[in-house]
Amino acid sequence: MKKYSLVLLCFLMFNCGSSFQSFYNNHKNDIGATSFQVPNFMKAVLGSMSPEVSNVLGNITDLKYIKFENVPEAKRMGLVNELSEVTNYGYKDMFRKNELSATRIISVKELGVVLTDVILFNSNAKQTTAFYLEGKFDPEKIKTLSDPDKFDNITGQLLNAYQSNLNPSFNPNN
Repeated sequence: MKKYSLVLLCFLMFNCGSSFQSFYNNHKNDIGATSFQVPNFMKAVLGSMSPEVSNVLGNITDLKYIKFENVPEAKRMGLVNELSEVTNYGYKDMFRKNELSATRIISVKELGVVLTDVILFNSNAKQTTAFYLEGKFDPEKIKTLSDPDKFDNITGQLLNAYQSNLNPSFNPNN
């Protein structure tokens, strides 16, 4: 009986860790937050990204995004700490830069030589952004996102691709 209790306890401890989905759910309704998840029927949107973005990100099966603008420093540090907790459970940091004024994290889960889950996080006094990507990714291409300009360029292109391909039938004025 003790053997089964120990196995159950280990299972619960492993599965009770923070996840990006819980981070997303905890903050998507925050004042000043902008967020989206790409539903299954809109996965084709991801295929319309620029060749550069498609080349870096590869085969995406899930995409979540959340952005916070002009948050107080205490809240910003809370977001950094909370996301760090998420990356403590099964993720490896490909890149992490912690400075007093900014934090940049690229944290991944891998299956062999392929990355299966990627968290891209950037936080500074102006804004905090986080992407969660699930799919199959080339580690070397994801590593290029440690360059701030590349990260910002990819972020902008992902947002533009998503926003420009929203189905107009969702607009009640159409």
